Amino acid sequence: MDVLSSRILVRPIDPERSRHFYRDVLGLAVHREFGPPDDPGLVFYLGSGFLEVSGRAPDAPGRSLMIWIQVRDVGAEHRRLSAAGVSVLRQPRQEPWGLVEMWIEDPDGIPIVLVEVPAEHPMRRDPRF
Repeated sequence: MDVLSSRILVRPIDPERSRHFYRDVLGLAVHREFGPPDDPGLVFYLGSGFLEVSGRAPDAPGRSLMIWIQVRDVGAEHRRLSAAGVSVLRQPRQEPWGLVEMWIEDPDGIPIVLVEVPAEHPMRRDPRF
């Protein structure tokens, strides 16, 4: 398989609420917008990948879908998102595998883990990452 591009697709229950959450609360940059102006689909930059929020779902997704986002400073994101009223499911903490993780969820309950890779972690030294 020769993969040229990829993205995570999210079909929210309330598209406007989810567009607001990903664009304005999380602060993800928009890669492209498509569809009708009054109910557009948005594709956000997600590091080296993309997150598309488009269409509409009849109910919340299953708990098997999760989004992993690496950030520079989990503590700063914790303060910013808490001040914005985002519910923190799990406070920032260093995991046994060495990453600092904090868990939140999107408006439809999709779990989002925000991850900081500490300077001493092997992912910082290994050129494959």
